[in-house]
Amino acid sequence: MKLGALPVAELTTRLARGLDVDTGPFVVRVETEIPALAEELRLLYGDFPVDAGGGLADFHVSVRRPAGPLGLRRWWRQQAMAYLDDARPFEPLPIIMAVPMLEWSINWCAATRANQYVMIHAAVLERDGRALVLPGVTGAGKSTLCASLSLRDWRLLSDEFALIRPADGLVDPWPRPISLKNASIDVIRRWAPDARLSMPVPNTNKGTVAHVRPPSLSVARAGEPAMPAWVVFPTFARDAAPHLSPLPRARAFFRLAACSFNYESLGLRGFTTLSRMIDGCDAYEFNYSSLDDARSLLGALPLP
Repeated sequence: MKLGALPVAELTTRLARGLDVDTGPFVVRVETEIPALAEELRLLYGDFPVDAGGGLADFHVSVRRPAGPLGLRRWWRQQAMAYLDDARPFEPLPIIMAVPMLEWSINWCAATRANQYVMIHAAVLERDGRALVLPGVTGAGKSTLCASLSLRDWRLLSDEFALIRPADGLVDPWPRPISLKNASIDVIRRWAPDARLSMPVPNTNKGTVAHVRPPSLSVARAGEPAMPAWVVFPTFARDAAPHLSPLPRARAFFRLAACSFNYESLGLRGFTTLSRMIDGCDAYEFNYSSLDDARSLLGALPLP
């Protein structure tokens, strides 16, 4: 059954005791008693399968009000706290930030525990069986570009993680909600008026944040990996003419390694996996200001 098919009362009850959501490579057990978070989960994760419960989950994430006496905070300046397998890596935040907190918590679990993969901070999209990897640099417009492409011509594999399998170099999809910040929220609303976005949350440490529901087809194909073909380092520059510049593979390798969550800790396995990946890809630097131009240029990339 898909999460969105659960009646509201059943969804709320199951979330209160822990609901197993099958996100593709990982089963995430989500627990919360916060009504607004349950509503946003229904919006953002409606196409994801849910398990009957009682099985094994890869990550256990609970977002709830802090334990102990609440006093006036029960009604005024309410807070939420994330517990990850009962560890508490983050400080409490205002309860309005429960959705970003959940997403950050799931990301933290993967970044610190999923060492069966070489993990790169990158958006990944697929077209005709080949993957486009967009490594993440703050302010580069990675997520805006990812959202725009996934809502038109490309299949979303992930907004945050390139999960590279050392055995064969394929990228496993993890098509979760796409995080947008500040002006990007309205850019994507104009680009795709039918896109479904969560309620924008202001005053986070990243500014105003909202999440885009991943396309249904991308979620349905979460079990289909893809072989990387292009590594593109995007940079948004207002009013700049679009420009793709070939990047030497050696430079691309070191920049890719710098974006990895676990390259150094994996040692030779990390080096071998990234080396093989970059040998099979064309690499570029990409300056853009227009999503239409980006869609056109990236859609015309030749195969290596």
